[in-house]
Formats: sequence, C-alpha cells, structure tokens
Amino acid sequence: MHTAPSPVPQTRARQSGLALAHVASPAAWRGALEMRQADPTVALALRVGFATMVALVGCGLLGFTDVAAFAALGTLSSAFLRYEPYPRLAPKLAVVVGAVIVCAAFGAALGALGLTIWTQVVLLSAAGGLAFWLLQAFRITGPGAAIMVFAAAGAAGFADTAHDVGVVTLAITVGAVFGWVVTMWPALLHPHAPARVAVARALAAASAIEAGDDASESAARHAVSQAREVVALTPRRRVDEHTRELFALIDAAEKVVDGRSRDSLDPAHRDFAGLAADLRRIRADVRPPSTTEIAGIEALRPDGVFREGVRRVGDRSILLDVARLTAACLIAGLVAAALGLDHPLWATIGALTALQGAHYRHTVQRGIQRVMGNVAGAMIAVGIFAVEPGYWPLVIVAIVCQTCGEMFVTRNYAVAQIFITTVALVLTSLGASGGAAVAATRVCDTLIGVAIGVLVAAATIKREDQHHLAA
Repeated sequence: MHTAPSPVPQTRARQSGLALAHVASPAAWRGALEMRQADPTVALALRVGFATMVALVGCGLLGFTDVAAFAALGTLSSAFLRYEPYPRLAPKLAVVVGAVIVCAAFGAALGALGLTIWTQVVLLSAAGGLAFWLLQAFRITGPGAAIMVFAAAGAAGFADTAHDVGVVTLAITVGAVFGWVVTMWPALLHPHAPARVAVARALAAASAIEAGDDASESAARHAVSQAREVVALTPRRRVDEHTRELFALIDAAEKVVDGRSRDSLDPAHRDFAGLAADLRRIRADVRPPSTTEIAGIEALRPDGVFREGVRRVGDRSILLDVARLTAACLIAGLVAAALGLDHPLWATIGALTALQGAHYRHTVQRGIQRVMGNVAGAMIAVGIFAVEPGYWPLVIVAIVCQTCGEMFVTRNYAVAQIFITTVALVLTSLGASGGAAVAATRVCDTLIGVAIGVLVAAATIKREDQHHLAA
C-alpha cells in the first residue's frame, strides 16, 4: 500500500530549496553590493592599524621577521568588540586574547607533532567550533572565530619543533596583549564614547519609526534598551553631567517610541538627527544644561560578563549553530585536502566565516562578499608579489590594507575583504614564499569553503528564518 510522504520533510525540502534559490536572486547580490551607513570607524581603524604597525615594525627592527606575522595577527584582538562599554570590554577582550593564544599554541603543537593535514583539518575544525561557541556564549562581536583558526593554521604550517611552538606562542601572546592595551587606552581619554554611540543609535532608531511598522518600533525599543544598559555601565567615578544628559536623551527617544510627539519634549532634545550626529563625533562633547537625575542606576547595570556567558554556554540554539558550523568546516577542509590544495584550512575558514552570519540571508550575503573580495584581493597581491618587494614594503602594504579593511568592514564586507585578503596573503608571505600560486589557492579554498558553508546553511536553515524571503 502506497503511503503519502510526511509533510515535515516536504516542508524542510521546500524551505531549503527556497534558501538555495536566494543565492541567485538579484536581492542577494544587491545586498552584497550595498554600501551601508556606519558608526564612527576612522578612530577604530587607526587603532587597529597602529597595533599592526607596532608589531611588524618592532619585529623587523629586532630581527624577528620570521614570526612578525604572528605578532601582527595577535594584535587583531583590537578589532573585536567595537563600541562595547569599557567595563564589559576589558573582560570580554581578555577572553579573545586567551582564545587566540590557545588556538595558536594548539596549531603549533599539531605542526610540531607532524600530524597529517587530514588530522589537522579534523582537529582545527573542532577548535573553530569551540572558539565560535565561546564567542557566541559571551556575545563577543568582531572578526569572529576565523581569526583563531587562521592563527592556528598558520602556526601549524610554521612549527616543526618544540622550540617553534614556544616562539609562535610568545609572538602571538605579545601581539594579542598589546592589542588589548591599545583597545583599552581610549577609556582614559574618552570614557563616554561607547555610551554616546549607543545613544546615537537609539535616537536614529526612534527617528526612523514609521506609523504602523511593528518592525521599526521593535528595533527602536531594542536600541533604547541597549543604550540604557550601556550608559548604566558607566563607571561610578565617571558618572557626571554628561552621563545625566545621555539618560535624558534616552528618555526622549523612549517617549517617541511610546507614541508621544517630539513637540512634548524639551526643545534641546527634539532634533534627533542633529543630536545623533553630534554624539557620533567622539571627540566633541555635547554638554547642554540639564537637571536630569539618574534614578536607580545600580539597578540598570546588567549581570557580569562571566556570569552571563556561563549561563549561555548551554543555550540550545548556540549548540545547534556550533554543530552545523563545525560540520561545514570539516567538510570544506576535507574536500580541499582531497583536491590537493596547498592550504585546505583556508577552506575551513571560508565555511566558518560564512556561517558566522546572524541568519541565512546574512550568510549568503557574506559568502558572496567574501568570494568577490578574495578574488580582487588576490589579484592585488599577485601584482605586489610580481615586483618581489622586501620586508619593509610588505609591512607598509599590510599596515595600509589593515587600516582600510577596518574602515570598510561595517560598511561593505566585500570592499573590506579586498584589503583583508591582501593583508592575509602578505602576512603569509612574510614567513614563507608567496606568489601567484598562494593567491590562486586562497581563491579556490574560499570558493570551496563558502559553497559548502551556504549548502550546509540551506540544509539546516531554521524554520523561523524568513529573512531571505523578505528580501
């Protein structure tokens, strides 16, 4: 007797089919090419570029050019957690520093033990999943676990002896700790900067509410809640008149979200666009007179970073994301290894980067952007390698490209990837022979990783994920 198939598999198959069809849709490619507005980026980009410069120049002057790339890679800890309030930034960034060091040391140990590339792919895919799990649990934003896996892959290729393991670990430790110091230094000069950005976002979101649009209202409420939490994290000794004014601006935004007219607000608080623009100018303090009192600021402060992170470690949704990301990394790396590519772990990184997306549409968009950026960046790197530059010209290229990449990463990931790919290939060439072959391998590995990442994302797409259909 013929039995009709269950509707659940049909629904899953149809949902995955629609997800895959989105890859070829005009909306996906338009989204990949869109240049978005962003919060202040120049100061942050210069910070990361400065950290990279100190690492590369310092290693060059001291004669440690063979491990300069690892020191520079460690300084990328400074690229994490943009706009995070400093009391939360310090412990979260310490988690990043520790993860980078542990992954690099682990990768170096694999290389020193002489394990096969197949074994390295398996173990480093697992390490990538664990790093992703850690970052998700502690809500750590930024380049993601790809940095940890890249550090581990590079270390595995470099280390042949126990001495090499020690040298690599020391170099990346120095770089990562310096990145932490560079990131925390502005807390002494501009302690209100993260709070100002959060309030500017709240004002912009409240101003963008459209009548009858539940999505824009929900987004505005979230932005207001986040701003209140960030300002509440202002250290006690830093609570001043400006802190009170920031709370007053949050109250004004919340009133608009609740449906009240701006005409009911204090005249100094009605120009949301102008106030948001002023607040985003980190170096210009806005201090209009205010008599606003802060009630119960202690009650507004969220739980500690580690307590919150430990609570989220067992979150089922995070565990499911970890499982599919690890599987995609493993498949991509094994496929690249089976094809005989020289750097199969780059395919693992490609899959990992794609699946770091917040939802499926973001995954596809990031995948497209990564491929486009890698192709363009590889072509630039080939041109650079063709003139056979020495160490110092490559250092200049790496510093400039790292800074430019950070300027564009929140505006358009494809443009940022052009610079990031160039930096990655330049750093790779500092410790080994570079050239067109390495650039071509990078592109091939990225294509494999992104393709497998998108396929796994489509096959495991969550039933409630409809972002790609809305697009």
